[in-house]
Amino acid sequence: MITGKNYIGNTLSAKGEKTYKTFNPKLNTENNTLFVEATNHEINQAAQLATEAFKEYSQFSDVKKAKFLKAIAEEILALGDNLIQTYCSESGLPEGRAMGERGRTIGQLNGFAAHLEEGSWVEATIDTAQPERTPFPKSDIRKMLVPLGPVVVFGASNFPLAFSTAGGDTAAALASGCPVIVKSHPMHAGTGELVASAVIKAAERTGIPNGVFSNVNSSGIEVGQTLVQHPNVKAVGFTGSIRGGRALLDLAAKREEPIPVFAEMGSVNPVVILPEALKNRADAVAKTYAGSITLGSGQFCTNPGLILGVKSEGLTQFINTLSSQIKTIEPSCMLHPNIANAYNKNKEKALSQKGITVTAKYDENVAANFSKQTLTTVSGATFLENTTLHQEVFGPYSIVVQCENIEQLETLILKLEGQLTATVIADNNEASNYPKIISALQNRVGRIIFNGVPTGVEVCASMMHGGPYPSSTDSRFTAVGVDSIKRWVRPFSYQDWPNHLLPDALKNENPLGVYRIIDGLKTTNKI
Repeated sequence: MITGKNYIGNTLSAKGEKTYKTFNPKLNTENNTLFVEATNHEINQAAQLATEAFKEYSQFSDVKKAKFLKAIAEEILALGDNLIQTYCSESGLPEGRAMGERGRTIGQLNGFAAHLEEGSWVEATIDTAQPERTPFPKSDIRKMLVPLGPVVVFGASNFPLAFSTAGGDTAAALASGCPVIVKSHPMHAGTGELVASAVIKAAERTGIPNGVFSNVNSSGIEVGQTLVQHPNVKAVGFTGSIRGGRALLDLAAKREEPIPVFAEMGSVNPVVILPEALKNRADAVAKTYAGSITLGSGQFCTNPGLILGVKSEGLTQFINTLSSQIKTIEPSCMLHPNIANAYNKNKEKALSQKGITVTAKYDENVAANFSKQTLTTVSGATFLENTTLHQEVFGPYSIVVQCENIEQLETLILKLEGQLTATVIADNNEASNYPKIISALQNRVGRIIFNGVPTGVEVCASMMHGGPYPSSTDSRFTAVGVDSIKRWVRPFSYQDWPNHLLPDALKNENPLGVYRIIDGLKTTNKI
């Protein structure tokens, strides 16, 4: 049952006067439940509970935290059809997408649980003492990763499950030993409350202290601002727009104690199609990209919004085929009227720029909140001169840039802002003939794809989902995969500490059996 209340720790609370409802974009009508926005008092309660819980939870064994994460996965699954139906009613996304995203959410939680059970993630490093060293003896120094403290996670509009209440940021923070306060996304507050109830049940089942998790409602920006500025909060996770992420980054930097903001933001995900690939398979590539551009109404952070090639008959054929294919795809519902309106506004801004040509657009009438896909093209010179054309249009929109030559293509890549991904479409050994292009892309992105599409982010240890600013606020970290746990920890060293007082991961006996680096060698051996 959805109550519309906030979870302040394990207590449902609704002390505020400001209320709002979620919206069904497919039916173009409000949903029934009234949600109550969290008050400053409730925010303070959540932050204080998290701080107190951190003292205990940060000392829990990895095995106990793993049981908690697995219990969350079980409780989410136990929500059954109610979760799926609520998800669809608040997002306009189809049932298949809801079930797929639920599976990904559960997979992430279980993946972090397995990561904890193995235990080597703490990166234990030991340099043993050398008391006989001259002229000065060497101390015994041991280092490992420790949790930062309470973390605020902002739910993402385009992933109501996998990047929201118990999504990747939350799973990683809880795995690290950090309590989490979720700022639920107002577009899917009901979905958020259901998942929050699952987290609370899992916490109670597994003996997790009250305050390790809270979920607060908000329809505006004030609650988020208050959370980021709260002195008890030690880090922030965000997935959304550049404007929103940058605002949080600036707020966090102005605090008396600045804290890190790990924001994954906008990206146009450039696709470079090399000459031989254009010559030999322009049609096949175009058909593939028609599907990628329109997938999920283009509402993915990895949507291919920019396609680059050198002028040729092959590029012309590619544009013609992509244009014809993209017009045949039935438009789908966007997440919310606000997102649909923003798409139309940003698209019109792009189309108003000098030198741009529309090569394809869906001209039929569509229902309210449904997108109309659009493809444009522009010369390399015009694109270089007008940085407005470099900006993301969140939705089923892409621009093909026709470069004069490879040199201009390289220059254009170097002028791009930081991106999450880049893709290279090449034939046989063609890519090896363009090392400067590959190098330029590597300096602009976090992940490079070969002969594929950027849409679809595999959750695995090798995944890098982040990139140079403004695609993310810290290009050293990923928001997807078990390595994302590193955002919520810091290195900590013990010097000349008695063995029996050390954490298990650093003790001579290595009771956890984890991999450690001892005097420069990676081993599971005892000392």
